[in-house]
Amino acid sequence: MTSDDLTLRVLIEIRDEIRSTNARVDQTNARLDLTNQRLENVRDELGRRIVESEIRTATAIGDLASAVRDVHGLLSDRLDLRDRVERCERDIDELKRTVKAS
Repeated sequence: MTSDDLTLRVLIEIRDEIRSTNARVDQTNARLDLTNQRLENVRDELGRRIVESEIRTATAIGDLASAVRDVHGLLSDRLDLRDRVERCERDIDELKRTVKAS
């Protein structure tokens, strides 16, 4: 085998290996494209879920604020009634003393 034949054979083998490498690179690129698409889908889904969660949270906070206002109103009314009942009890005690004294 002459050196030209050997050189040609080495070049052919290099060419074949490059083709094989290119095929593997193409497969890797295809897998990367699929992975990128899946990641984009996951990102989009997570974005939607976050928005939905924020809406639910905002609604719950609004409901909670309304409930706190209602409880505040009830407690204020009860405090007003307590003061009124105490005044009525004092008036009744005073009336009882007045009736006993008469």
